[in-house]
Amino acid sequence: MKKTKIFLIILVVVVLIVGFESMYTTKENEYSVVKQFGKIVNTNDSAGLRFKTPFIQTVNYVPKATQIYDLPASEVITSDKKTMIVDAYVLWQVTDAKTYTQTLNASSTTAQGRIDVIVYNAIKTTISSMSQEELIASRDSAVIIEASESEVEDIETNDIQASDTDEEGNIIDAGEEVEVIVINDRLIQCIGDQCKQYGIEITDVKIKTLDLPNENKEAVYQRMITERNNIAAAYKAQGESEAQIIRNTTDAEVSIMISEAQAEADAIVADGEAQYMSILSEAYNDEDKADFYLFSLQLDTLKESVMNGNTTIFLDADSPIAQIFEGAW
Repeated sequence: MKKTKIFLIILVVVVLIVGFESMYTTKENEYSVVKQFGKIVNTNDSAGLRFKTPFIQTVNYVPKATQIYDLPASEVITSDKKTMIVDAYVLWQVTDAKTYTQTLNASSTTAQGRIDVIVYNAIKTTISSMSQEELIASRDSAVIIEASESEVEDIETNDIQASDTDEEGNIIDAGEEVEVIVINDRLIQCIGDQCKQYGIEITDVKIKTLDLPNENKEAVYQRMITERNNIAAAYKAQGESEAQIIRNTTDAEVSIMISEAQAEADAIVADGEAQYMSILSEAYNDEDKADFYLFSLQLDTLKESVMNGNTTIFLDADSPIAQIFEGAW
């Protein structure tokens, strides 16, 4: 009886072990890869509970979620022979768990090594076809540039808008507008399906840093400062010129206004004097009034003559004033 109990316990334990070894669970964010003697016999990309042959088949799990890989910063040369430092990162994910396991042994480190080579070559190829100005301008958004005849030949067909070609598909002559695509999109286009052979996909490439080498920064900064100073001097000179024109125009307008006002004042004074003379003429229009007016003027003249201590005057004997002194009046 005791041996039977022990046997049953051992049997239950064996059944439980075999049962646990026969089941495996695939989560929502992963693939499961079933191997038998090192050969892949099954892959699953949906969540759920599944069964396998115990002790013979093994299960490996591959992450399905998007992963990030930070590329080392590297130097690249633009089409106009300018050296730039590019620091980027990549978003990638496994799309085919079987191929990923067969080619890269389901190793993210190995996958990152392949991605590093592919993305670096794409960065080098893309940036070498762009000038420094185009590279900086197209970092965040597409930009429209005026292409010369020589530049049109160097620009990739993908950068030419439909409106930039004639009915036969030929590029229009120099001077047309050409769209430079965002650098991230250009990199994705350049990478294409190269990662498909490894069962992975690069969903995006982002440029974190786009900078000059340290030895070139100071020279560029000085050139930028000089250019900005020249622009500021040009604006200042233009402002001074416009200010002088405004001052000259204002001075001329003020002179004209003063001249017109003076002429108007002179006309008013002349009109007043004419009215004054007319009033005097009407007031002294007979002989007695005229004589009285003349006598008043002579008194005023005499008064001015004896001012400042001068008490000696010379008068004609026939003068009305002399006659007053002589008692003729």
